[in-house]
Amino acid sequence: MRRTRFSTVHLLMLLCALLVSGSFPVGAAITQDLDPAVLTLIRFLFASILFAPLIWFRYGLAVSFAALLRYSLVSAILVIFFWCMFFSLRYTTALNTSAIFTLVPSFSGLYAMVLNRERLGRARLIALFLGVIGALWIIFRGDVHQLISLAWNRGDLVFLIGCLFMGLYTPLIRLLHRGEPMALMAFWIMVTGTLWLLLLAGPRLAFVSWSDVSIKVWLGIGYLAIFSTIVSFFLTQYGILFLGPTRVMAYSYLYPALVLVLDFLWGGDVPELKILPGVVIVLSAMLVVQRMAGSSSPEDSS
Repeated sequence: MRRTRFSTVHLLMLLCALLVSGSFPVGAAITQDLDPAVLTLIRFLFASILFAPLIWFRYGLAVSFAALLRYSLVSAILVIFFWCMFFSLRYTTALNTSAIFTLVPSFSGLYAMVLNRERLGRARLIALFLGVIGALWIIFRGDVHQLISLAWNRGDLVFLIGCLFMGLYTPLIRLLHRGEPMALMAFWIMVTGTLWLLLLAGPRLAFVSWSDVSIKVWLGIGYLAIFSTIVSFFLTQYGILFLGPTRVMAYSYLYPALVLVLDFLWGGDVPELKILPGVVIVLSAMLVVQRMAGSSSPEDSS
């Protein structure tokens, strides 16, 4: 019975990875039509509005000033990351961004060593190495000369900076969490993120021709707010209860492969064969984490 439950949880994590992977091609499809800061603002605003009734019903909307300061620090990290994501997708591909994102768990592990005094286990170290090699292979299409010259395009560099910030997200959550429900913390992170973005994008809102914003853009924002933000949050929290954060985190290594599949299904080109070894290397990083974390988990041994 327990094995059946864990199999179900893994399927849900696969669904979560698919939903988050979809945010890369969706973001690429709509980023040219709106300013990245405005696009990120609308995403945060939609997610906050959709999340609010549940939070109000279960916990109420009272919040202390000290808590808002904590949430604002975390949300600033997310604002920087998502702005970098939408801006970078103007200059690079969804595949490249998904490959670079596989470095986030490694960045998080390094930050956690300093902020949370965590030790990097063998699985994380091996996955870090494989993730870096696989991501570089995909970004440079297996071209050693480009790798040696570090011929990053503008979008890749911007998103790498965003991922360096995003790596702080999990360690900061652990550092600043005070025992409140995670759904409540997530809601106020989205609300304070919306306020940050109002400061950043507010002056530009008057210059947006809202009547010219296509239905494609609104549908894309709806997908990002509902599926890759709210639904993925609840799936992730549910998965952590049964699998632990390390094994849930490992599913991010699936993103490049899933982006390749989604791009092909949406009428894209057949993937170049020379990038496939990089995808395989990244996937092997996931398998390493799943196997080693699973073997050390007493829950999974039953």
